Amino acid sequence: MTQSAAGRVLYLIVCGAGPAGDVGRLVELAHDRGWTVQIIATPSALAFIDIPKLEAQTGRTVRSQYRSPGEPKSPRADAIIVAPATYNMINKWANGICDTYALGILAEAPGLGIPVVALPFVNSALAGRAPFKESVNALRSEGVRILLGPGEFEPHRPGSGGDRITDFPWQLAIASLSDTPEHA
Repeated sequence: MTQSAAGRVLYLIVCGAGPAGDVGRLVELAHDRGWTVQIIATPSALAFIDIPKLEAQTGRTVRSQYRSPGEPKSPRADAIIVAPATYNMINKWANGICDTYALGILAEAPGLGIPVVALPFVNSALAGRAPFKESVNALRSEGVRILLGPGEFEPHRPGSGGDRITDFPWQLAIASLSDTPEHA
């Protein structure tokens, strides 16, 4: 699928979790809606994704670290989707930890007014922990749309994540982004 050169730019931040290997499905959904996609992978996500395939699909280099001086900048994001968003990512992000390129982008997004949608992939033992609940609430209070709960992503039983990979609701992320006032 070709992308619109004049289209809006979507940063797709991919974390290291089971569904990450299928992130191309979300790229396709974004392209269908006219988005130009820039994939940003966390260091742990690199082991889950097919970088050459995603670069061919997006026409852009998959980024996982800050650019070197003189290296061209990525286009500015009009919106961001974090999927699959892990327990670690959500907690670090909410607490202002900025130790990766992906977290650096997410740390600035609310202050820049960039709409962000996060689609978690966590088990019920992790999702039930107080630090995670507090992090979700903190991010929501800053305007981040976290797709967690009934009708969105519902945490799976510990040890059963592998059974949830094929039905990971990628379509919810792009549909939720389209529902934001800036992109309706």
